[in-house]
Amino acid sequence: MIAPVHRLRKQEIVFLANKKCKHRHSYLEHYSCYLEECNPEKQRIGFFDIEASSLEAGFGIMLSWAIKVGGSKTIHWDVITRDDIDNGDIGSEDHRIVQSATKKLLEFDKIVTHYGNDYRYDVPFTRTRAVSLGIPFPTHGTIKQQDTFTILKKKFKLPRNRLETACRVILGSSQKTHLDPIIWRRASRGDEAALKYIVRHNKIDVIELEKLYNKIIPYTAPSNVSL
Repeated sequence: MIAPVHRLRKQEIVFLANKKCKHRHSYLEHYSCYLEECNPEKQRIGFFDIEASSLEAGFGIMLSWAIKVGGSKTIHWDVITRDDIDNGDIGSEDHRIVQSATKKLLEFDKIVTHYGNDYRYDVPFTRTRAVSLGIPFPTHGTIKQQDTFTILKKKFKLPRNRLETACRVILGSSQKTHLDPIIWRRASRGDEAALKYIVRHNKIDVIELEKLYNKIIPYTAPSNVSL
């Protein structure tokens, strides 16, 4: 994992450059070792989820995103607006919120998703939208990621590995709101009530994602996979 120098103070960067880890590399080169060996509680974990108008980034646009700060009640989020839709170029209506999402991702050392890592949805969709819109996206090695879907698939035996199913079986309950195609279509047109529903849906997802992660993470190894 590459050290997040974009948000470190000069004295922190100097410290990381001068100290060696167990692999005899500087902590600047092996930032993961720094987090594990020196100050693991400083690792910032974000629970990330998006909502979009389509499952494919070549056809759809991002409607909202949410990142819950691990161990905190804070949820960062953004949602597309009627102004974005009316005044944005066709195919780039979500430019503003994709940009805010990628900027916020860089504040974390590790991102947790549910069915959102490589070959899946949330991160690849966001990356595709960002790259196609000319927005800088975190490069390989910048941030670690872990996916609760993978943990469930490997370590548990559920009728389905959906977030709601896992929460109901493993946590005993779920507050997730349901996916209604009509609401998502209305949101794509900038309907305010529909967008409020989607933001609420998005926030509930990241709240329940953190609860599930904390419950199942003891049964698997921490991930060193890059975002």
